[in-house]
Amino acid sequence: MIHSTAVISPNAKIGNNVSVGPFSIIGDDVVLGDDCRVESHVVIKGPSRIGRGNHFYQFTSIGEDCQDKKYAGERTELIVGDNNIFREGVTVHRGTVQDEGITRIGSNNLLMVNAHVAHDCVIGDNTILANNVAVAGHVEIGDYAILGGTTAVHQFCKIGAHAFTGGGAIILRDVPPYVMVSGTKHIPQGINSEGLKRRGFGKETIMAIKRAYKVIYRDNNTLEEAIKKLTEMADECPEIGMLITFLAGAERGIVR
Repeated sequence: MIHSTAVISPNAKIGNNVSVGPFSIIGDDVVLGDDCRVESHVVIKGPSRIGRGNHFYQFTSIGEDCQDKKYAGERTELIVGDNNIFREGVTVHRGTVQDEGITRIGSNNLLMVNAHVAHDCVIGDNTILANNVAVAGHVEIGDYAILGGTTAVHQFCKIGAHAFTGGGAIILRDVPPYVMVSGTKHIPQGINSEGLKRRGFGKETIMAIKRAYKVIYRDNNTLEEAIKKLTEMADECPEIGMLITFLAGAERGIVR
C-alpha cells in the first residue's frame, strides 16, 4: 500500500489500510488515521493529526507553515477529522501562536481543486469549498456551508451553518446562518432554501427562517432590534436560535 518512492518519516504514525502513492512525502509528527488514501505527489507536514478515511489527491499540500509574516517557526498544529476529500492542489496551513495555534477541519468536507485554507481557520462538518476558494486566516465556517468557486473570505470573518456564497463572492463581513450571498459587494440574496430542503428541513421551519431573514434584512431593524425580535420567534422555531447566537457574536458586522 506504500509506494517504493514515497518518503515517510520514522516519526510519523500511519494507521491501518493506508495507501501512499508515488513521490508523496509524510513528514515528522504526522498522525494519519486508518483507511486514508494519499495519491501521488502529496506533501503532508506536521504537527498534524488527521483522522480516518481522508482522501488526498495529487499535489495537495497539507499542514505546511503558514504565510503570516509574524510566524517564526513556532510549534503549531493542524487537526483534521474523518472522511474529508482534498482535491488536486488544495493547500491547508497550520495555526499561529497569535491565535490558539491550531487550524481545524471537521469531517465529511469536500475541498475542490486549488482551494486554500489559511492558518487558524475552523471549518465545520459537511462543507463544500469549490474550486479556487481562498479562505484567509482566523476564519470560521459552519456546518453545511457551501462556498462557490473563487469565493474569497477576508480574515476573521465567520460564515454560518447552511450559508451559501455564489461564485466569485468577496466576503468582508460575517455571513449569518442560512443566508445566500453573491457578488463582489457580498449582497444577501435570501436564504439557502434549496439546501435546507435537501437536508430535511420542513416547510414550516424554512418559512420561519425566511421570516427571520426578513426581520434582519427587510424591516429596517438595527442588529439589536433584530436580535430582540428573533428571540421572540425562537420560541416557535428553535432553528432561529442559531441565528441569534451568530448575530450576537458578529464582531465584524454582518453582510448587508
